[in-house]
Amino acid sequence: MKTSLLILSFLFVGFITNAQKVYSVKYESQANVKVFVVDYESQCDLKVYKVSYESQASGNDGKWFFVDYESQADKKIFFVDYESQADLKIFFVDYESQAGWNNNSKKQLMY
Repeated sequence: MKTSLLILSFLFVGFITNAQKVYSVKYESQANVKVFVVDYESQCDLKVYKVSYESQASGNDGKWFFVDYESQADKKIFFVDYESQADLKIFFVDYESQAGWNNNSKKQLMY
């Protein structure tokens, strides 16, 4: 029983830690999450930092790695033209330490 729980725990943790590989799709209907980029940090749900390497995109903490192919992504996103169309409002930050959630109620969108 303990072994089964341990294995399930590792699988669950592995699922969460890879949730930030994203792919930008061409059509809204292909997306898991519709995203709008706001002009000011105070308007966003999530502050996003684009990392250079896939291994840096762990956890649900706003560090995104944009993959080249849809099949590599854990989340497919579509950038909408209007804030009212978005599921998630993001702001791109310049430093990794700035990444994170402003609105925790939207956190489940990126799991």
